[in-house]
Amino acid sequence: MNTYERLQDEACEDGIDVIDYTFHSNRIKGLYCDGVIAIREDMTIPEKTCALAEELGHHETSVGNILDMTSAVNRKQERQARLHGYNRLIGLIGLVNAYEHGCQSRYEIAEYLEVTEEYLEDCIACYRNKFGICKQVDNYVVYFIPQLSMMKLV
Repeated sequence: MNTYERLQDEACEDGIDVIDYTFHSNRIKGLYCDGVIAIREDMTIPEKTCALAEELGHHETSVGNILDMTSAVNRKQERQARLHGYNRLIGLIGLVNAYEHGCQSRYEIAEYLEVTEEYLEDCIACYRNKFGICKQVDNYVVYFIPQLSMMKLV
């Protein structure tokens, strides 16, 4: 079972219906409304995984109609849902696990975590903004600046 299927199962357990949908705009990857998540049907599985994680984040963290991105409150809720998705699919532990698994490039890390490279890049940028230069997790230091790297502490 891949990550997308696991997320679908989690959604089902939470009473959320996940449907494939044909959106008329290429900008929309997914939408959440009243217990239903619509995912763009013509995406790859990693793209669907990333979109579903974010939409599950909206289910967990968002309130009301947040489609208007000129509102600071709506942008904050969008960021919160994205962070929820990043933590769910990647997280600091996921980065450490990828390092321990021998992943050396961003492509390998994204493939190991079953996300897109773009999503991984966005996650790293988000973590860089949140944590700064580095963040210690267990026996590792995850560096975000100048580039993603790890150091295992003895």
